[in-house]
Amino acid sequence: MMDGEKAQHDAACHCGAVRFRVRLRDGFNSIRRCTCSYCRMRGAIAVSVALADIEFIAGEENLTLYQFNTRTAQHYFCKTCGIYTHHQRRSDPSLFGVNVACLDGISPFDFAEVVVMDGVAHPADSGGAARLAGVLRFDPAR
Repeated sequence: MMDGEKAQHDAACHCGAVRFRVRLRDGFNSIRRCTCSYCRMRGAIAVSVALADIEFIAGEENLTLYQFNTRTAQHYFCKTCGIYTHHQRRSDPSLFGVNVACLDGISPFDFAEVVVMDGVAHPADSGGAARLAGVLRFDPAR
């Protein structure tokens, strides 16, 4: 991708009721997982998207919201199929984390390594910097 170019991706939930488009200013360089109690159970890989770089094409009214703990992060799901599409990030509310599995033609298994952030010791709680908890690796069978 050339400097300044924004990669655009169409996206949808599993049933297709929620359809949206995102522009990734930094490509997939921001992919991550998290160790907080919620993300551990959800298991999705997220990529960062500026709030202005997500556009809903259809079904925005079909999203439902889940919040917990400080209620800062806003996690959105399709009411019909239950798929997590995106969330407004707690560590940086100017960004959405978008489920990479919702992006057309992209699979979480396309990434050999995904950083895992320490969400148990969240920087908003600890007052420190975001910490790396580890790296998740996928090595496909040959």
